[in-house]
Amino acid sequence: MDDKVIISFEDFGFQYTAQAEPTLYNINLKIRKGEKVLIAGPSGCGKSTLAHCINGLVPGSYPGKSTGKLIICGKNASDLGLFGLSKIVGTVLQDSDSQFIGLTVAEDIAFALENDCIPTEEMYREVERIAEIVDVKRVLKHAPHEISGGQKQRVGLGGVMVAQGDVLLFDEPLANLDPATGKQAIVLIDEIQKRTGCAVIIIEHRVEDVLYCPVDRVVVMGDGRIQYDGDPDELLCSGILQQAGIREPLYVTALKYAGVELTPDMRPSYLPELKLSGAQKAMVQAWFNKQMTPEETPEREVLLRIENLNFTYEGGHHTLRGINAIIHKGEMLSIVGTNGAGKSTFSKVVCGFEKPQGGIMELEGVDLNTFSIKERADHIGYVMQNPNQMISKNQIFDEVALGLRNRGVSEEEIRTRVEETLKICGLYPFRNWPVSALSYGQKKRVTIASILVLNPEMILLDEPTAGQDLKHYTEIMDFLTELNKQGVTVVLITHDMHLMLEYTPRAIVFNAGQVIADKSAAAVLNSPEIVEEAHLKETSLYHLSALCSIGDPEEFTRRFIARDREVRQ
Repeated sequence: MDDKVIISFEDFGFQYTAQAEPTLYNINLKIRKGEKVLIAGPSGCGKSTLAHCINGLVPGSYPGKSTGKLIICGKNASDLGLFGLSKIVGTVLQDSDSQFIGLTVAEDIAFALENDCIPTEEMYREVERIAEIVDVKRVLKHAPHEISGGQKQRVGLGGVMVAQGDVLLFDEPLANLDPATGKQAIVLIDEIQKRTGCAVIIIEHRVEDVLYCPVDRVVVMGDGRIQYDGDPDELLCSGILQQAGIREPLYVTALKYAGVELTPDMRPSYLPELKLSGAQKAMVQAWFNKQMTPEETPEREVLLRIENLNFTYEGGHHTLRGINAIIHKGEMLSIVGTNGAGKSTFSKVVCGFEKPQGGIMELEGVDLNTFSIKERADHIGYVMQNPNQMISKNQIFDEVALGLRNRGVSEEEIRTRVEETLKICGLYPFRNWPVSALSYGQKKRVTIASILVLNPEMILLDEPTAGQDLKHYTEIMDFLTELNKQGVTVVLITHDMHLMLEYTPRAIVFNAGQVIADKSAAAVLNSPEIVEEAHLKETSLYHLSALCSIGDPEEFTRRFIARDREVRQ
């Protein structure tokens, strides 16, 4: 075997004990020392199982039967076991909170060193060294819950780096991060890979975001098999991503709409080095000029009016400072901003879970402060990010009926309203199913149905598509769009800039407890000042328009989104 090959799958297959069919089939894959490899694919394609085979969680924690060979650092993975593999493969989990062990950042980074009985003085030096590399020295004495999401990612990375393994494995590192922090995470991974020479494996379906820094190879998985393993430039010149149900980078789609034929020598996988000839730039300009300007959204009646809203948590943390916002009847809008900007606190105050210290909140001209939480819930529905935190009944029908039963509605009316709502949500065929039999996306629909059955004028959803692949993302958002067409006001708290662009004409931007912008989604993402202040991320269309000397990047973005929506529909 090539002495630079660290991981080698040879005709490898795996079937979980609890499943009737294998999850992985005939996997042949080699990863070499110093490589950075992106493994992409839709939900359920087997990429997480592949990662768990590499770090020993399969079959260490998830039993099953394997076929073929998995060789890691020249030894059979089964002989190394979970403990042996932990010395070679450092894993940074999607949910940073679930990886913390220590009471402080320093203790957490030192955990592996303590297990190895490293002398105290040496341990202190090593923790300081690693903390400097991952830039968390100033929070070493903080508790994990006191630091930001991006800092948590860095601490998790530091905790696996002290083991000095040969492989760093990142499982969906971008899922819970705001756009700017996600960009920083990709830069950090790139820097660590260069400094340590480790093999880096990134499991992620957000291909464009990972390609913010170059990767050596992309592996595309589908139905438990490897569909592609090779050069990222060649991948983006093909239609493989679309066939696999993975979103292409926006600028790649825009170039294809303009009729530009992509070739690997143009370097399409890394936008800063994308090479376009004068003729190709002219094609993009001509396409832009040919597209119709999208129609302006007509003015709507005011549903919710917020004026000078202030809120401070116990302990003096001033979270909302003079918030002014208007939400119109029947509109669909985004609330965006970095972690800790006040978005979720705003939603809690509006729904009545927290009481403000000052300000005006009016629903169709009526003072919201005169409503109880139950009365507010009749008008404003709140859907949490994780459906499992909302579901309390075993059966789907009972879960959707719960709110009506709590309000004393007759069983006859309950049956009629629940069945009508389940039909709207595409869940009627499953009305007698247990909730446990549903997919994550279907559970999300159940939680929306349980709110929708109460006939609220407005639904407020926290990160409705977090962690969803393109298929499930589209499924959820198309469903919400249909609700919106029926007159329901839909407000989305999101970190997903593409969702904001694609589905919501307007965006309210929060930063440090204040509203810093209330504009069209395209205007927000084409304003470098707003992007920087709110820790967002410019769309790649902004950079493409500059490359092609198009002077109005906002209009370029608007026309692209309109065309893209037209094509998909």
